[in-house]
Amino acid sequence: MQAKTDSTIADKLPARLRRLEELVYNLWWSWHRSARDLFKMLDRMLWIGTRHNPILILREVPPDRLAAAAKDPAFLRHYDAVLMEMDRDLKTDGHWFARTHPATEQPTIAYFSAEFGVHISLPIYSGGLGVLSGDHLKEASDLGLPLVAVGFLYEQGYFRQRIDANGWQEAIYPALTIEQAALKPVLDEGRCCRTVSVEVGNRTVALQIWRVDVGRVPLFLMDANHDGNAPWDRELTARLYGGDQEMRIQQEILLGIGGVRILRALGCEPRVWHINEGHSSFMLLERLRELVASGRDMPTAMEMVKAETVFTTHTPVPAGHDVFSYHLMDQYFQGLWPRLGLSRDEFLALGRADDGHGGGFNMTALALRLSRRANAVSRLHGEVSRKMWRVLWPDRPEERVPIGHVTNGAHVSSWVGSVLHSLFRKHLAPDWVERHDQPTLWEKVEDIPDAELWAAHRALKRKMLSVIRERARVQRIERSASAEQLLASGILLDPEALVIGFARRFATYKRATLVLRDAERLAGLLHDKDQPIQIVFAGKAHPADDPAKRLLQEVFWTALNPQTGGRVAFVEDYDLQVARYLVQGVDVWLNTPLRPLEASGTSGMKAALNGVLNLSILDGWWAEAYNGRNGWAIDPGIGDAPPGGDRDAVEAEALHQLLAEEVTPLFYKRDIDGVPRGWVEMMKNAIRTAGELFSGRRMVQQYAREYYLPALADALAPGPETGRR
Repeated sequence: MQAKTDSTIADKLPARLRRLEELVYNLWWSWHRSARDLFKMLDRMLWIGTRHNPILILREVPPDRLAAAAKDPAFLRHYDAVLMEMDRDLKTDGHWFARTHPATEQPTIAYFSAEFGVHISLPIYSGGLGVLSGDHLKEASDLGLPLVAVGFLYEQGYFRQRIDANGWQEAIYPALTIEQAALKPVLDEGRCCRTVSVEVGNRTVALQIWRVDVGRVPLFLMDANHDGNAPWDRELTARLYGGDQEMRIQQEILLGIGGVRILRALGCEPRVWHINEGHSSFMLLERLRELVASGRDMPTAMEMVKAETVFTTHTPVPAGHDVFSYHLMDQYFQGLWPRLGLSRDEFLALGRADDGHGGGFNMTALALRLSRRANAVSRLHGEVSRKMWRVLWPDRPEERVPIGHVTNGAHVSSWVGSVLHSLFRKHLAPDWVERHDQPTLWEKVEDIPDAELWAAHRALKRKMLSVIRERARVQRIERSASAEQLLASGILLDPEALVIGFARRFATYKRATLVLRDAERLAGLLHDKDQPIQIVFAGKAHPADDPAKRLLQEVFWTALNPQTGGRVAFVEDYDLQVARYLVQGVDVWLNTPLRPLEASGTSGMKAALNGVLNLSILDGWWAEAYNGRNGWAIDPGIGDAPPGGDRDAVEAEALHQLLAEEVTPLFYKRDIDGVPRGWVEMMKNAIRTAGELFSGRRMVQQYAREYYLPALADALAPGPETGRR
């Protein structure tokens, strides 16, 4: 993937519309409805056909259409209004951070993550972690946080999912076309793509630097597909979460060490460093190396690094933490520990966690040891993490292990459906988006007439089903999918019947097939002549996770089975676009993880923001959100017992009982106007809960108050250990 600039868009734009190029190269447009409406006005069919990619629209739209738009008064009024809104958002200092902390020195907060899910046109994410990272950047922009982000530009992304006739997942890796994404090369003085070099074992790898603007936040992405690298090194940044352990350690060296060097090369001097999951923890070693090279002794350097570092762990599953063998650490870091003034044992001890997490160098242990502030991503996950990592603080009781929690949140502007957005403008406040961190605002949800809220939900449901049918049509055209596969994809779903959604990464602990466990009972629910249910599944299994792929296959076979009558569906190739339609359009959001292995579960928050009712195990965010009036808890009272047949059977029974006795009857209980009043009342409670407590705005504000600002104060405090550099 070679850097090059392209003037195609600029050359074809009329002078009056010249700033369209500026607009499409800032992903700000992706969470502002007025901007998206502008592209629909320009060419609605291209908007649909390009999967909402305005760069492709400008490349493909006929010149005469642009010329006509440049003379259309209605289009020009909307165009000018969008640009005024963007200028106000990007160029003023009146945002929350500046208003709330006017006396604070403006720090740069560096945010490192292995994946970012901002928009489907930039497929450098796999699932929840990446979408959370993308939402964090959007909200940081909205709040005016001085944040800069670092990640990888994966030229083949994660993977596109294809399900064969036997229900087996195939992974397709299409190459990213640079010209079709909001990417710009960072250029050097010679107008070539700027690079930094990183030592990977006994060789040096050059990393190109790309920039993505996410509102006010610059996201810098590195890639190794450079002519100066050996062919095997050019593959290092090709795929997200691909390859063996040796490939993984090389990638994480580039992400952590290369990420620090990129920021230094660009003249960025962060005062707070946020590690989002352990993949980028090697950045701590690079910062130690810098400090020791500048004359600090190792103890002082460690205290300085700790003071400035925030670490977020997302993984309550021990096997989910990256652990590298000591052999690999010797191979790639044997030249580093002498430069730090450490012995091999002292160096390896930085990542040691020999308590059942597996022998080797543990990236989470490294991050926890070298971070003064660490957090889990829900209250329950905090409890699990303190228990899991108490080994690092053996002299402390479990409750005093220094791992707090910031429960995840969803970026409201990105996830609330357009019909609901208009309804909130009408009944909450015209500027509800700007004010949605005010709890009193959400009290007004009660003022929305039941019939209007129900009509809005039905509109979003019809839109979701239309998208499902359109995707099936495309599958038929593009690869001659069989009639059976089309039936399994959801084309027979009834818009009037209850729809349950289960959409997330397929992993064994998430137990996608729990609802399918009692086939006879499920059939009764599916085919009840008065109160039928329907289930829509979507999600990807990791390409190397065969047990998860077998669960997915079981779901597909169930959808394919004529006895389900088209009431069970599997939507192929789950991505940000599919997720948005599902969380807005289903009636119930189902989540059945093995407690306590769900760290947070942000998809349920997004569904609740749209009035979709959660039906979930009391795990992750739902353990603190459920109040008995905003959804249902699958809670048979067996606690956190180990997995097994009996546990699955008990929880499947509790799930089916809730569906039969509470969920389904409430959905179908209508008044004379056809409105399910009791259901709508729960919808309002769900919206209020998610809006008040589980927004991305609350999350980022909490990070700022409880983590970033205290870290900044520590970094700037005078003294021998944490003084200014």
